[in-house]
Amino acid sequence: MPQVIHIHPQDNVVVALHPIAAGETLTVNGAAYTAVQDIPQGHKMALAPLAPGENVVKYGFAIGSATAPIAPGQWVHTHNMRTNLSGEVEYTYNPASDLAPLPPVQPETFEGFRRLDGRAAIRNEIWIIPTVGCVNDVAKKMVADNQDLVTGSIEGLYTFTHPFGCSQTGHDHAQTRKLLAALVRHPNAAAVLVLHLGCENLQHDQFVEELGDYDPNRVKFLTCQEVEDEFAAGRQLLTQLADYAKQFTRQPIPVSDLVVGMKCGGSDGLSGITANPVIGRFSDLLGARGGSTVLTEVPEMFGAEGFLMDRCINREVFEKAERMINGFKEYFISHNEVVYDNPSPGNKAGGITTLEDKSCGCVQKGGTAPIMDVIGYGDAVVTKGLNMLYGPGNDLVSATAMTAAGAHLILFSTGRGTPFAAPAPTMKIATNTPLATKKAGWIDFNAGVVADGEKTIDEAGEDLLREVIAVASGKQTKAEQLGYREISIFKDGVVL
Repeated sequence: MPQVIHIHPQDNVVVALHPIAAGETLTVNGAAYTAVQDIPQGHKMALAPLAPGENVVKYGFAIGSATAPIAPGQWVHTHNMRTNLSGEVEYTYNPASDLAPLPPVQPETFEGFRRLDGRAAIRNEIWIIPTVGCVNDVAKKMVADNQDLVTGSIEGLYTFTHPFGCSQTGHDHAQTRKLLAALVRHPNAAAVLVLHLGCENLQHDQFVEELGDYDPNRVKFLTCQEVEDEFAAGRQLLTQLADYAKQFTRQPIPVSDLVVGMKCGGSDGLSGITANPVIGRFSDLLGARGGSTVLTEVPEMFGAEGFLMDRCINREVFEKAERMINGFKEYFISHNEVVYDNPSPGNKAGGITTLEDKSCGCVQKGGTAPIMDVIGYGDAVVTKGLNMLYGPGNDLVSATAMTAAGAHLILFSTGRGTPFAAPAPTMKIATNTPLATKKAGWIDFNAGVVADGEKTIDEAGEDLLREVIAVASGKQTKAEQLGYREISIFKDGVVL
């Protein structure tokens, strides 16, 4: 079983795949190194002497610089290195000479649902979408009271509550409206009840305008203040929606119709070595089959732009990516926040030292394919292949944004473990085997087999593709089995 990994030939550190004891001798590229200190799993050990100010190189990129002399065999972490990052950056488009879509592969099929408008779905559910937080408990009671409607091919009745829809202004109000309308359009929802209060800022006519063309048999509206008994009225509408949803049954659909979101959270030092590269390999495999993947968490691209910018398929997409990344930095600055106040305490405990370190691991989820498009918050994926989406690193907010973009399911890598899930089925992928063993009730797929030497990244990526096809065909994720699913809406303005 390998003890360390030397990710890139230019790296002056290795990463411990398993805990290393002080005094243990390791062989790296034919040379022997003795650990001077205990090196925890996921943490870095120096291969070369580093002077203060000298760059620490991992993934072939500088992930920060030394703040004290570092000798070979020493533990490299927050106590002796820091970030090199500062504010906005002017990027130059230097596309690779071989930049081109991946060679096509004949797509497999999954057992999914074909909607009347031609879109594919992997779940056949009824959703209740509140337009304002005041009716959250009404929506919850409607879900509880109407579970008998979940029969036949209908796979669930759910609501996604939130505190917004009123007392918001300008951009925040527009984002809430856009995000909720995008969820109403999601194909996994066979039918949707939009639940209004009546006096909120997000009025019915305004929401209908945002929603655009819709099938009145698929989408119903209820304004609670306009009826004597909202539960009786809701029951009547939900019964109609259930009758509509029952017409859909599973049938073979090419995986080229799938849209898959890619996210990481509770990351550790193995995230960029096992789970995220495995997801990246999956992304390439799905893209070659004509499917689509979505990469977000813009603040966790900071410092790793070199992995991304030159992979934009053309200059137009590059300029959209540049505006997205620098625009997010300006968002931080406008709120008097430090752009690079990251990683989290849990990330650091797991071996991630700087934002560059975290970002270089995070973007491994994008694989090697060209970036075909960059889309805004609440916008839908319309381009096949790898897409970048404007959104923060926050797990709930970004997973909700990927769902709103049309992701049928979300791959979520984690080294520390997390139970949450988005409205779209959310598969948890462990970076290490101890987590997969300890939190078997949370984890759907163990990428720790890469660190254990049992599988290569390519082999684990193929396994993940097969597991995605199984989930798309109806296999429930661990979070679905537990009934976990929720949303969080991005906001940055005032509350009235």
